[in-house]
Amino acid sequence: MKKKNKIDLVILAGGKGSRIKRFLDGNPKPLLKINRIPFLQILINEYAKYPFESIYILAGFRGNLIYKKFNNQFANFIKIKCFIERKSLGTAGALRVLRKRIKNDFLVVNGDSYIDLKLHNIFNKNNKRHKIFLINNKTYKSNKMLSNLSIGSKKNVKCGNNGNLMNAGVYFFKKKIFNLIKNNSFSLEEEILPKLIKRNKIEGEFNNKYFIDIGTEKNLLFARKTLNKYLTRPAAFLDRDGVINYDYGYVYKYKDFKLRNGVIKSLKLLRNKNFYIFIITNQA
Repeated sequence: MKKKNKIDLVILAGGKGSRIKRFLDGNPKPLLKINRIPFLQILINEYAKYPFESIYILAGFRGNLIYKKFNNQFANFIKIKCFIERKSLGTAGALRVLRKRIKNDFLVVNGDSYIDLKLHNIFNKNNKRHKIFLINNKTYKSNKMLSNLSIGSKKNVKCGNNGNLMNAGVYFFKKKIFNLIKNNSFSLEEEILPKLIKRNKIEGEFNNKYFIDIGTEKNLLFARKTLNKYLTRPAAFLDRDGVINYDYGYVYKYKDFKLRNGVIKSLKLLRNKNFYIFIITNQA
């Protein structure tokens, strides 16, 4: 990455999971396991591949279990801090605990949904506005404000006009968003986002990759069937000197690093086949 903006990650993990209560066994919804791994751990693993400064988890129902498992832990060298709300404060109200703690702009994600995002741009460019990530709306029709959206000129988000996009539950916020969170009990979806959309203060980014939330039995069962398969990919492990580049003994100068014929073409082929590529070397 040529330019690295300092950005934090906030995970909203306060849901009770009332619609999937029989699967929880007394645990909070974000700790529900998908193929023996807590869903919240899957999210942390996924987002920790990006250079976030800190990860904040805002827990609610049975939040002590989340706190015990993740507080002061590290994910890819990123420190995790957990906070527990003593009563339900809403998705925006929960953010107030970070008002004086968070130092950077931040990405907010729901702790009960997964979406395959590419986030390089928010680290690489000067982000002047808030951002909401949108996906195709195929089934969610009840919330007209956040399920009937479209992207207009200058990436402005529009509501109505037969919009066929919906809120994916992922937002990039400038730190000044706290100026709009006036009360302790406040909703992002019902009070903050509609204001930003109406005032053209938030831009939309469309994503058509894999998306799932685990808030209903149907979606939970679908996640257990498909998510691990989606996240698991074949991998190629390649040595360096003599395999991807010519071996001149000890190659330590950039000018001596010469790729072997066909390497770039082969790596592109592996990438197009959805392989992970690992380069292994014992060179200093």
